[in-house]
Amino acid sequence: MPSTKVIEMPQVARPDPLAINLRHLHAFASVAATGSVTQAAENLFRVVSAVTRAVGELEASLGVSLFERRARGMLLTVYGKAVLARAVRVEQEFAAASQELLPSNGTRRLDARSLLTAMFSGRRLALFAGLAEMHNMPAVARAFGVTQPALSALVRDLEERSGCPLFTRSARGVRPTRSGELLAFRCKRALAELRSLDSDLAVIQGVVQGSVMVGALPLSRTLVLPAAISALLAEHPRVHVGTVESPYEVLAAALRSGEVDFILGALRPEAEARDLVQEPLFDDRISLIVRADHPLAAAPRISFAQLRRAGWVLSRRGSPSRELLERFFLHAGQSAPEPAVETGDLALLRGLLLQSDMVTAISAHQLHYEIEAGTLVVLNFPLASTQRQIGITQRRGALSAPCALVLMEEIRHCVKRLPSY
Repeated sequence: MPSTKVIEMPQVARPDPLAINLRHLHAFASVAATGSVTQAAENLFRVVSAVTRAVGELEASLGVSLFERRARGMLLTVYGKAVLARAVRVEQEFAAASQELLPSNGTRRLDARSLLTAMFSGRRLALFAGLAEMHNMPAVARAFGVTQPALSALVRDLEERSGCPLFTRSARGVRPTRSGELLAFRCKRALAELRSLDSDLAVIQGVVQGSVMVGALPLSRTLVLPAAISALLAEHPRVHVGTVESPYEVLAAALRSGEVDFILGALRPEAEARDLVQEPLFDDRISLIVRADHPLAAAPRISFAQLRRAGWVLSRRGSPSRELLERFFLHAGQSAPEPAVETGDLALLRGLLLQSDMVTAISAHQLHYEIEAGTLVVLNFPLASTQRQIGITQRRGALSAPCALVLMEEIRHCVKRLPSY
């Protein structure tokens, strides 16, 4: 029997973003900016040995050398350049937070360095962001394996440094103030930069790895995204992909805070996405879909009167597909159908169509497998002017991790093979 050759992928260290010491990262950035440990120590008001130790410990935690030590100074390695790009962006988030936090006495007491010192590590960023989201101190403490007094001390320290309350306490838990929300937003963005270091460093060694979080709108979940993820993992098995299925407004907020790398689905008007970058990939339209043996399925022509007598299952009022359908009927001088069922659940929609004479209006791509199998059909009733652009939405100014870039490229390839309806 012929022997099977197993190709071993190179082992690449995977830095833990929560374990990254922010003070070490700050010291590294200062050395990179000055090219000298001595000058960086003077700028940071620290002794040279402390700065040297900080850079060394950061290198150890990341598993790479960040500098070439030469007589003329410290020169960044290719790894150092990648880490510096993220370090600068982390510090920009702290600088923005220090400007946004207004103490109750009207004076600015908090500077970016003081905030960074208080946060200390990626874990503390995640703790604060988690508390702002979960509103429950014991639950957050358990989730991160810390004591509740330690979490309370972090909040207290930040409030003392900033001079403003970050949470309100009640019997129901803790809720972030406006200042707390602003700081949590910046913590999430800084965490996103730290998470990307894994992919940044690995790609230098020729390996694509890391985690990608995709905001998946309904139209992308049936064909495009599964095909793209399958192709990605076949080539790069070290990548981990997560998806978030929520309304667009929720996904856009997560994109802005760095919790989501990009959104795949229907694009929005420019006025709703000025701080986002939208890339159109293809045009889609709404179709009327029923089960294969529906009374209207074989009709050569379908009238508005027949549609009015039909039972309908539609997406909720205000959703893009529902608005497109209602606009079509309005332009045709007809009243829009009143659905018997409103749902955003594709599994429920599919079941209702297969077990009843209901009609729906949805992208045929979302029911592609049923249409391909012949259990559902598209009615011969074209819905003119229901086209919408489908594409990728990213945060303007974001520095996408290599693993996210590769997944987006796979999505572009998959779009070229989409069936036309």
